[in-house]
Amino acid sequence: MRWAVGRRRVMAAVAAVGVAATAGVIAYRVLAPAEVSTPARDDYPARSAPAAGVIGRLPAAPLIVDGRLRVYAAVRQVYADQPVDSRSRRTPYWSFRRWPASLDAVVVSGATVVTRWSDGQLVALDVRTGRVAWRADGPEPASTRVVRRTGTAVVWQPSGLVVSRAADGRLVVVSSGDGEIRAVDLADGDQLWQSAVGAGCREPVGAGSGGRLLTVDDCDGPTVVEFRDTATGAVTTRWRPPDAGEELTATLLGCRPEGVGCAALRTAGHGDAPARGWLLGPEGPVRVSVLDRAGTEVVDEMAVGVADGVLVGRSVPDGEERWRSETGPGRVIAVQPGRVHVLTEVNELVTLDPKTGARLSGFVLDIGSDGTGWAPGDAYAADGYVVVERLRQPVDPDGDDRRYYLTAEALIIAAT
Repeated sequence: MRWAVGRRRVMAAVAAVGVAATAGVIAYRVLAPAEVSTPARDDYPARSAPAAGVIGRLPAAPLIVDGRLRVYAAVRQVYADQPVDSRSRRTPYWSFRRWPASLDAVVVSGATVVTRWSDGQLVALDVRTGRVAWRADGPEPASTRVVRRTGTAVVWQPSGLVVSRAADGRLVVVSSGDGEIRAVDLADGDQLWQSAVGAGCREPVGAGSGGRLLTVDDCDGPTVVEFRDTATGAVTTRWRPPDAGEELTATLLGCRPEGVGCAALRTAGHGDAPARGWLLGPEGPVRVSVLDRAGTEVVDEMAVGVADGVLVGRSVPDGEERWRSETGPGRVIAVQPGRVHVLTEVNELVTLDPKTGARLSGFVLDIGSDGTGWAPGDAYAADGYVVVERLRQPVDPDGDDRRYYLTAEALIIAAT
């Protein structure tokens, strides 16, 4: 009898250990850091060439790559679909997922998609296949950003991650975090330099022309704009606009894809201090008053903006007026090489040639039964396409996503 009782106890103990071990294995598989890469199985698609007009609706903000793919960001995943002119989001062409890190920023240069994650790691993917090209360590993001459902903050405003072309032509990926900046070669992910910077007091602005990075520095004394050499990380210039106050904000204008950089800068002080425009010349910023007005954009060496209800194109830097266009009340929502996109008050998208003001296309951004009773949110343009967020009116910036967006498929995509 004692032997039977002891045997039962041993068997119970063994069973308990087995259950615990099984639970441990399951927990490890569920909670352990992991990656899932699903590369493309089909051939790289051909470029699409749709007629001008509304194409479809999307639930997430895309980056349009090479006129062939749309690249999206989810909380822990980056993925692509095709064709680029599909009416709705399709089954992923390729996908890359990490756990437990979350996706913080995505940039595209040529055939490379660079992703930055909450643990600071950079993972580069071949856009044609979705396969991992290289990995590199980087600083963790300085803070956790609020990202709404469409993900525009991750793909259209990738704070802390930029591709910049150095003076020797090499493309460099620069990631900025709390107290550190690190640069790697876009070609292979090899580290080029790293620099310790003041924590919480340097805000990366982006890439200027001529192989320079711009940072707003308010660590000690009046705020300055810091220019740093992309190839080496060395600070080359610390600059403040004449008569600037203690506080300063900076916004880059005329930004080009492929790491070419941005052509101009608009600075503003605190409160009602007037904004001032600057051309980023090789010797430093040059005052250009034609860029002062908020909403003015720079494209193809032209400053384009609305003045007194009229869209005006002026040459940069002399400010000479080259053309006027009576598009009706509206604003410039996006630019890309060879195109200026204006959204009117009735949500008509009008596309003009920035050099001449000639109308290239025009149509109302409406699809299905959605109507035009919405307010525009973020907008994006590339490869002849425009994507616009549609917000529910009246816009409630503090509302949840269901109240904030017009529909579940809140983005409308059009070819111009």
